[in-house]
Amino acid sequence: MSESMATTGTAINAPLLVVKDLHVDLPLEHGMLHAVRGISFDVKRGETLCIVGESGCGKSMTSLAVMGLLPRKAQRSAAQLTFDGQNLERMSDRRMAALRGNRMAMIFQEPMTSLNPAYSVGDQLMEALLCHRRAGRREARERAMHLLERVGITASERRLAQYPHQLSGGLRQRVMIAMTLMCGPELIIADEPTTALDVTTQAQILHLLLELKREMGLALVLITHDLGVVARVADRVAVMYAGEIVETGTAQEIFGAPRHPYTKGLLSCIPVPGRTQPGKHLGSIPGIVPSLIGPLLECGFRERCSQAHDPCRRTVPLHPLGPEHAVRCVLAHDGAAVPA
Repeated sequence: MSESMATTGTAINAPLLVVKDLHVDLPLEHGMLHAVRGISFDVKRGETLCIVGESGCGKSMTSLAVMGLLPRKAQRSAAQLTFDGQNLERMSDRRMAALRGNRMAMIFQEPMTSLNPAYSVGDQLMEALLCHRRAGRREARERAMHLLERVGITASERRLAQYPHQLSGGLRQRVMIAMTLMCGPELIIADEPTTALDVTTQAQILHLLLELKREMGLALVLITHDLGVVARVADRVAVMYAGEIVETGTAQEIFGAPRHPYTKGLLSCIPVPGRTQPGKHLGSIPGIVPSLIGPLLECGFRERCSQAHDPCRRTVPLHPLGPEHAVRCVLAHDGAAVPA
């Protein structure tokens, strides 16, 4: 079985995934929670898009909305939500189930709990191929062993008989990656794939993801709060805050010339080798994220921004600064870029 198993008639340079004006709302006892507020992005084959932001900004809800895995009461709407030209918003549950895990796959956030403790590693790996490709168990088993070895797990035949509790966190995450590759997907969404892993294992997992992306021509959406990770792997970056994208651009634009105060604040919180002096205090962003219940009638970052003034008291659209670079800030017209 070939490493890349999916075929497509879409032009190579056309976006594989297109998201325009995506909203995700959750009805609560005290009002409507607007978890995702009109975000837009696209991803091409072979490209890595990093969605970055602090906890609670809507990153994971965005990924679940794309995969059709939102909570039952959640309400999703979008001007356009397509994968390889197929409308995901109007797709039936049956067709979505056939697409999910087959041509588009997801690595979930917590490797310690993402695997089912009641089933062996082999059973969980083979399930996708048995379901989507109608392969025989022998073929599925050979594919599972091949992918375990491909993601760096030795003694693959013995590992197939083991259960998740018998594996370390790093091995479980490698199993999760192998599971997403079983059907040779074209798009992988990785939601905080290095959470709860030690630094050495994080680096190995990231290196593995990038190596597989280059080898198989995958489109990769990486969701993270770690800007150090973003700097190493991203082609393009979307910075999220309070359910909105506040700045988007190439990795060079975001790290070299950030324009939104929130982006600058995030970058000031990480040490820069050769520039940050030992013992020196890192930057911080004062205040808390605003409530996402009810409409947001002003800039969501206004209460935490040292440069806020009267024009920030109204909603702010994304302002284009170039072909790829855009920022949601009234200062974008005349604010000077600050290297970071």
